[in-house]
Amino acid sequence: MAMVGTRRGGRLWLYAVLAIALVAVVAPFVWMVLGSFKGEGELRANPPTWIPQTASLDNYTQLFSRLSFGTYFANSVIVAVVVTAGNLLFCSMLGYALAMLDFKGKKLVFTAVMGTLMIPGVVTFVPLFVLVANIGLIDSLPGLILPFLVSPFGVFLMRQFILGLPKDLLDAGRVDGAGELRIFRQIILPLCGPALATLGILTFLGSWNNFLWPLVVAQQESTYTLPVALALYSTGQNSTNYGLLLAGATVVVIPILAVFLVFQRRFIEGIATTGIK
Repeated sequence: MAMVGTRRGGRLWLYAVLAIALVAVVAPFVWMVLGSFKGEGELRANPPTWIPQTASLDNYTQLFSRLSFGTYFANSVIVAVVVTAGNLLFCSMLGYALAMLDFKGKKLVFTAVMGTLMIPGVVTFVPLFVLVANIGLIDSLPGLILPFLVSPFGVFLMRQFILGLPKDLLDAGRVDGAGELRIFRQIILPLCGPALATLGILTFLGSWNNFLWPLVVAQQESTYTLPVALALYSTGQNSTNYGLLLAGATVVVIPILAVFLVFQRRFIEGIATTGIK
């Protein structure tokens, strides 16, 4: 009986800790959504309130009417979708080559990928900007896309997943006369659903929320993405328009939640099968 009571007490403590962690994670998002319906005066009130006293859509009206929201949203979608598609294709191809093919310099290539993975992005930021500027891609969507079409993390993730696939399938394909490209397209890719979903969600999330690179490369409104536009236009000469900022942040989060909910099962499966901790 004492042991049963101890187990129940332990479970209660576990549930209490998990509940506190859940509240800590969800509370900022709830505050953001509720705050987007508040006026500027209520947002600056002290003490602050959770529930809007006078709920209003003025912040969303201003966001969609006064700003070139359609342009910024389209730029973010184009950049995020193309970057995600590029990573899914090129990372899976390189991951397949490093996992299943034997070629001269294979270990050297994998070492270079791992070394690149360990280098902080800040270190390569200035050289990357100089390279993009020299080829004339500043203030253009290709300048926002091309540097991120392949990621070392994506290559490593796909390699680890493909290593766990049975090689007998590849041998059977080669016996039937299939080339490496056909084997990759018809055998490897259909089996990589969980890993591709994981890589796609992580890449889309990173690209959609990317702020520093678009802030530097995009120099005109026609190439602004949503994070850059919200940061620039929610700040006036004297103060920050928190209502507009919260409304914009809410709109930015919606596509990310939609993508995650659609691929949630595949994402969890991919995390489990690739050994990511």
